[in-house]
Amino acid sequence: MHLLVNHFPIIGLILGTLVLILGILLKSDATRNTAAFLLLVSTIFAIPAFTSGEGAEEIVEHMPGMDRETHHLIHEHEERAETFMFFAYGIIALSVVALFAGLTKKKWGIYVHFVTLLVALGGCFMANEVGKSGGQIAHLESRENFKAPEDHHEHHEEGEHDDHD
Repeated sequence: MHLLVNHFPIIGLILGTLVLILGILLKSDATRNTAAFLLLVSTIFAIPAFTSGEGAEEIVEHMPGMDRETHHLIHEHEERAETFMFFAYGIIALSVVALFAGLTKKKWGIYVHFVTLLVALGGCFMANEVGKSGGQIAHLESRENFKAPEDHHEHHEEGEHDDHD
């Protein structure tokens, strides 16, 4: 479940934030309302991504090759996800208020959109951190101390032939 839903909050949050910036710049109520809806839906997906993380952790911790570094990466990923969830819950609440204000044409709605944008920008930063730390668990090549294995294939000089007779 975790691997199925964990990309939605990140991608949706970035997309919703970009649409919100566009809506603010264009002074378009429809675009701002669309952004609030995108932010709401995408950050709702953060809830199952977060809650399914514990189960994913249990599976990964018992896989062959689990080492101290990977265990540390899982802990870092979990810590970043917990911080991100504060932003996600804030964005969910602000998006509901922004949608209400936008759809009912409240004059104070633009201020809610600005606050939503600020929280969404912070959320984008944290979502990036969560995504990077999660990627490092399974993708060894994304780790800071990764060293590519040396090529152990024999290279033949031009004109050399393998004799397999």
